[in-house]
Amino acid sequence: MTLAGVWVGADDGVVLAALSPARRRLVQTLLAAAVVVAVLALLAVMRRVVSDTVDPVPQARPGPILLVPGYGGSTDSLKVLASSLRVQGRDATVVTLAGDGTGDLREEARLLGTAADDVLARTGAESVDVVGYSAGGVVARLWVRDFGGADLARRIVTLGSPQHGTSVAGLANDIVPTHCPTACQQLAPDSDLLRGLNAGDETPDGPRFISIWTTTDDVVRPADSARLDGALNIRLQSICPDSQLQHGDLPTDPTVIALVAGELSAQAPFVPSTQDCKQLSS
Repeated sequence: MTLAGVWVGADDGVVLAALSPARRRLVQTLLAAAVVVAVLALLAVMRRVVSDTVDPVPQARPGPILLVPGYGGSTDSLKVLASSLRVQGRDATVVTLAGDGTGDLREEARLLGTAADDVLARTGAESVDVVGYSAGGVVARLWVRDFGGADLARRIVTLGSPQHGTSVAGLANDIVPTHCPTACQQLAPDSDLLRGLNAGDETPDGPRFISIWTTTDDVVRPADSARLDGALNIRLQSICPDSQLQHGDLPTDPTVIALVAGELSAQAPFVPSTQDCKQLSS
């Protein structure tokens, strides 16, 4: 490199020895300054890496549960599931979405963050579990990735969530765009929001992710849009082969409710077998 008009390279010692004492001191000072700058830059990078590191919350200590509604924001769809979880001794709250639940999913993710802060303050727990139904599962992932959820969530369970979009929203956006609000547009398979959300790691460090879905889903098309790389993916028909559950059945079906309760328990997430179908359904 060139310092003060002098090239300093492999033969630094020879070059420096040929300089006058004053010029040699100048070059040495500049070299020392360059080293300091390089070290400071390295430390800044190291601090940034450390600050971005997520420490997963303890998996053996379940906390309160937040249930996130799907497109349209109806809390009624999750009342049966919430009630069943409360009967089992869990603190379960259905999150109220903004407006009519068809607005920007990023805003819903911010609201989920507020709900998490509130329930942790109320209960004194260290973490929350989240159940996201339909678009609510996309909201949960946005919260984890962009709004601090990675440090607070123990487990994220999604039910029939269009993680890679649904052709139903894509068709609505193409044919009747005036009747496809922001959330509808964001759930189209090629939306900017989903492209960004699914770029890189679909299940970033922090919580454990579990996706429960049905092959006969009539809203999420294709149904396997619900699959997530790195998640525990549970296809209902792999447990109960004759199941014909559709999208709207997921939050109220006894089998799904039992699955959700099991996946949110203190034990490690697991995929039941066909031998468990009868027990889960009873």
